[in-house]
Amino acid sequence: MERQYREKMKLSNQMCFPLYAAARSVTNLYTPYLSELGLTYTQYIVLLVLWEKDGVTVGEICERLMLDNGTVSPLLKKLRNAGYIEKKRNQDDDRVVNIYLTEEGRKLQERASEVPEKVADCLNLSPEKAEELYILLYELLGNNKERNK
Repeated sequence: MERQYREKMKLSNQMCFPLYAAARSVTNLYTPYLSELGLTYTQYIVLLVLWEKDGVTVGEICERLMLDNGTVSPLLKKLRNAGYIEKKRNQDDDRVVNIYLTEEGRKLQERASEVPEKVADCLNLSPEKAEELYILLYELLGNNKERNK
């Protein structure tokens, strides 16, 4: 029985570890490309949300990125200080803050447009395997979202 517990508790038998290590590894691939733009990975993903749809609320950014307000707020402050975004109170409800790209923030999108391709080139996965992984990861995220409701 004790041997069974030891086997279960090996790092190599935990699903969490390869997911964690792979996520760190992939995120680290972005670092050289994003540092050229003066961005961190988390700032980049906030901008991805805004490049997709400008004028979203802080809450929408948190939801899209699956991050809490305490993590997103400092990112927004740094992006605002860098001149990439601006905050505006919602005209219908002044408790709500909308985040908008500045002209500099929109220009940055063009400069960052090659980042996804450069990172994909570093992954050494066939397009089919990359798509399969993408589908599995979003399936996993969806399953976890349902469990956490």
